[in-house]
Amino acid sequence: MRSGHLTRATGVVTLGDVASFLGRDSPPDAARPVRDVCDDSRAVRPGDLYLALPGRVHHGLDFERDAIERGAVAVVSDRVADRLPTVVVPHPRAVAGPLASWFHGRPSSALEVFGVTGTNGKTSTTHFLHAGLQGAGRTAGLVSGIAISSSDGTAERPIRTTPEATVLHRTLATFVHNGCDSAAVEVSSHAVAEHRVDALDFAVLAFTNLGRDHLDYHGTMENYFAVKASLFDPERTRSAVVGVDDAWGRRLAAECALPVTTVSTSDPAADVLATDIHCSDHRTAFRAHTPVGAVDLTLPVLGPHQVSNALVALAALVSGGHDPGAAAHGISTVHGIPGRLEPVTAGQSFTALVDYMHNPSGQRSTLPYLRSITPGRLVLVIGATGGRDPGKRGDLGAVAGHWADTVIVTDESPGDDRADVLRDDVLAGARTTSARVLEVPDRRAAIDRAVAGLTEGDTVVVAGRGSDRWQQFGSRRTFFDDATELYESVVRAISAGRSAAR
Repeated sequence: MRSGHLTRATGVVTLGDVASFLGRDSPPDAARPVRDVCDDSRAVRPGDLYLALPGRVHHGLDFERDAIERGAVAVVSDRVADRLPTVVVPHPRAVAGPLASWFHGRPSSALEVFGVTGTNGKTSTTHFLHAGLQGAGRTAGLVSGIAISSSDGTAERPIRTTPEATVLHRTLATFVHNGCDSAAVEVSSHAVAEHRVDALDFAVLAFTNLGRDHLDYHGTMENYFAVKASLFDPERTRSAVVGVDDAWGRRLAAECALPVTTVSTSDPAADVLATDIHCSDHRTAFRAHTPVGAVDLTLPVLGPHQVSNALVALAALVSGGHDPGAAAHGISTVHGIPGRLEPVTAGQSFTALVDYMHNPSGQRSTLPYLRSITPGRLVLVIGATGGRDPGKRGDLGAVAGHWADTVIVTDESPGDDRADVLRDDVLAGARTTSARVLEVPDRRAAIDRAVAGLTEGDTVVVAGRGSDRWQQFGSRRTFFDDATELYESVVRAISAGRSAAR
C-alpha cells in the first residue's frame, strides 16, 4: 500500500498557511499551493513541501538539489535553503508531527488509535491488537515494524519500526480515507525521542516490558525508561495498559498520571491476569481474567511470551470498551507473525524456526520454552547487529549458551562496525558456558552448519534478525532473508542426506 499524498479535506493549503500555522513570517511565494509534506528528498513529488531535518551525519538541506529535481516547492528547516523559499523554525523535528497532523486534517482524531511500546513484544502485540479490533467489528489499519496495512487489503514493508511523523500522519490520513475507524500502531523509543509520534492522539497506550536494549542511543536504562514513560501523559492518551511482570512496568503503573489497567501472567492483583497457561510445540492457550469477565484464548503461535503479548492486546481492547469475547476471538485468528518463532517447514523431521530475539531479555523469555519442547539438540545461530549497545553482546552469547547445546556465532548486519569484533564479543559470552560454540562468519554457511546432522527431536533457531531482509556491511547492502535461507538449507541438507526427512 502506498500511503498516498493526500491534502487536507478542508481544501488547498498554501505556503503562507504553513508559515501561519508555524507562527513564522511568510516567505516569498506565500500563495503557492503545497501538495504534501515530505521529509525524504528521495520521496518528494511535484508540489511538496520539503521538511529538511538535521541528522547525526547529514542535514536534510544537503539534499536540497535532489528535492528540487523531484519538484519540491519550498522548505521548512532550521536555516534558509540555498534556492527554495524557506520557513525557518528553531527545531524542525519538533514541528514535524504537529505540522503533518494539521496538514492532513488531524487524522488520529478521527480514529481510535491503540499504541504499543516496550522493549520486547511490541510487534506481536500490535498485530494481536489489530486482529482483536477486527474481531470486535472495527475497520482497522496497522502500523508495525514489519507491516503497514489498510482496510483495502494492501500492505507494505516499513523502513522503520515507527515511521517518521510525516509518513505516519499521512498513513493515518489514508486509513481515514479508506474507511478505517481505528488503528494499531507500534511505537519505538527512538520514535518518541525523535518526535515521530507527536500530535498523535492515542485512545489507549500499552506498555509490554522493559529490558536492556538501545543503550547505544539512550545511554542508561533510566533514560530509556524515561523516554518510554513520557508517552504515558494525559496530553497524549486517555488511558494506559501496563504489563507489570517486571520492575519497570510496576514503576510505570505506580507513577502514571492516567487511568491504568495492569496486566500480568503471574500477579493475582493485576487487573487482567492470565491463568491456565499451556504452551505446546504447535499452539499456546490460556484463560484471561478481565474486569468484565474471563475468556479463553487459543493461539496458533508459539511461546509463553506470546501469552503476555496477547494479554496486553486484550487488556487494551477491554480498556477501550470492546467486548472481551469478540476481541479474544479476533486475537486467536493470528496464525503467525513473520520472524517471531516462525516455523520453516521443508519436509524435515526436526523443528526449524526463525526468531527476532536480539537482546538478552528476549532470549530469556524464549529459550526456556524452546528447551522444554526440544527432547534432542537445541542449535542456535546468533550474532550481534552493528551500531547497537555493545554491552549486551557478551550476554547474548552467555544466555544462548546457557540454554542451547550448540551456539553458532555469525554475522547479522555489522553496518559500520567490524564484523569480527562483533563476533568476538558474542563468542566471549558463549564460551563461558558448557555449550559447543562455533564461529562461522558467513551467515548462509552458518545456517548450513546448524542444519547438518539434525534429526527428529532436534530444534534449530536462526535468531536475531527476524523478518529483516537486508544485511548492511559498511556501504554494501545485501538481500538476505533468514526464513528463505533456512528453508533452502534444510532442502539441501535433506537432498544430500545430511539431515533427516520426515
